Amino acid sequence: MGDKRLTKGSLALNDNRVIVINPVKAPTPAKLRVAAYARVSSDSTDQLNSFVAQTNYYLSLISSNENWKLVDIYADEGITGTSANKRGEFQRMLSDCRKGLIDKIFVKSISRFARNTKECLEIARELRNIGVTICFEEQRIDTAKMDGEFMTALHATIAQTESESISKNQRWSYRHRMQKGTFIPATMAFGYVLKGRNILIDEYRATIVRRMYLDYLSGSSMEDIRDWLNSEEIPSRTGRPRKWTLSMVEYILSNEKYIGDSLWQKTYTTDTLPYQQMKNHGEREMYYAEGTHPVIIEKDVFYAVQELKKRRTTEKNYSKPKAFSKVIYCGACGTLFQQKMCRGKAYWVCGNHRRDKNNCPTNQIPETEIQIAFLRLYHKLKTHGITVLEQMLSDLQTVREKQMLWSVDVIELNKRISDLSNQNRMLADMKKLGLVDSDIFIAKTNDIAR
Repeated sequence: MGDKRLTKGSLALNDNRVIVINPVKAPTPAKLRVAAYARVSSDSTDQLNSFVAQTNYYLSLISSNENWKLVDIYADEGITGTSANKRGEFQRMLSDCRKGLIDKIFVKSISRFARNTKECLEIARELRNIGVTICFEEQRIDTAKMDGEFMTALHATIAQTESESISKNQRWSYRHRMQKGTFIPATMAFGYVLKGRNILIDEYRATIVRRMYLDYLSGSSMEDIRDWLNSEEIPSRTGRPRKWTLSMVEYILSNEKYIGDSLWQKTYTTDTLPYQQMKNHGEREMYYAEGTHPVIIEKDVFYAVQELKKRRTTEKNYSKPKAFSKVIYCGACGTLFQQKMCRGKAYWVCGNHRRDKNNCPTNQIPETEIQIAFLRLYHKLKTHGITVLEQMLSDLQTVREKQMLWSVDVIELNKRISDLSNQNRMLADMKKLGLVDSDIFIAKTNDIAR
């Protein structure tokens, strides 16, 4: 019986349908999204060859690993300096990292990545916090490892020192050429162009410079010159539109470059990072060389302008106080009017409008018109002074009374007076009823009276 039951049970099991569950395949790991950054420090032929070599190397390296996926190769050509802000491709790479498009970055060396220790560490930390690691091949540093940040700091410091040394040597080279009189700046003043190592005159802009000098000698102010430069939309040296300012006009009217001479090192760069461009007030040597390039302005014209500028500045500083100074206010914006000289004539203009005509619609007014208006008012006061002044006094008193009547302070005072009057009447009623002692009544009444 036992064998029968077992057989019967076995048959029952065999009759059931069995579902086969296939083994689940392990998910294919996502490929590591890899990018590379390459940079060369100048645009010379040798360095461009290096740039192409770096690009080809990383294309081959990343493409050869089946677990890696190439995102992009970011490369800056011919850019030098210690700040990453000046590298467009570098900034594009950081933007893609922040968008979550990159997992790992390959760089040949820390000096290619950054030459500023602080900046290098800040960027490395930021990228690691969002899951992006950097591999510096030359130093064999991977920021994914625990000691990566320390090694990055060490090598970045070395790279920064190297950058400072290069900058120092470059500045020494500049000074040496200045002493010999062979220095050629990277850019020239408005009116000149550089062709190779030759300084040539840009005739179109040179004509504008000559007109500026002649207009100034003819009586135009710097404001007048600035205004016609802007009204005629004269472009900058680079050809881009520009907004001319008084400082730009003053610089052109003072620049020795236009007589063919050169004063070098008017500004200088600080020795330590972060580098800053400073105006040279005697902290560094200056070098003056004559006849370094073609002449646009003759020396007699140039020095006549310098003398006129000095004389106008002196007259402005030591002139007698002007009759309308600090007494005329703009009716549109409330700004004080300022005097403006144009071709020997005096005008008064809103200070806000003078800075930018879009700030205030009030146009300049000839001083003669203001004088006529003043004399007209003076004549009225002299002939009908009592009537005018009495009416003005009456109007001012009416305005004052209305202001006082409805001012918050006056309302509060009136309310306080009313409260004290009520207290005084209440004390008098209580005194009549014999509820308040005479001494207390007198003391309280005196307090209220005060």
